[in-house]
Amino acid sequence: MRTRSGSYARQRKKKTFKLAKGYYAKQGSAWRMVKQQVPRSLAYAYDARRERKGDFRSIWIARINAAVRAHGLTYSTFISGLLKAKVELDRKVLAFLAVEDPQTFACIADRARQALGKAAA
Repeated sequence: MRTRSGSYARQRKKKTFKLAKGYYAKQGSAWRMVKQQVPRSLAYAYDARRERKGDFRSIWIARINAAVRAHGLTYSTFISGLLKAKVELDRKVLAFLAVEDPQTFACIADRARQALGKAAA
């Protein structure tokens, strides 16, 4: 007598249907659609988690750029000045300071400007 996969197939389907919870129309209720849609959704989610890192970096750069322009610099010259001044703060921290603590950010911008002045002389 052959072994049948009834309970295992049911468990596998239940797990997949649980992942498809909330999908539109048959994509969340019909097995034929669910088994196509769930792997695709998981792949998109995987890609999006990586894309989100770049999205945050873009936001941080925009915030830093807006803040340094108020201090008479551009983003690229500011970053160049930070490198010359050996200030090792990443863009996430700089963007946080630009928004939450403008006085500290002003000091950092002054250090970057001074480092650029020394390099030009």
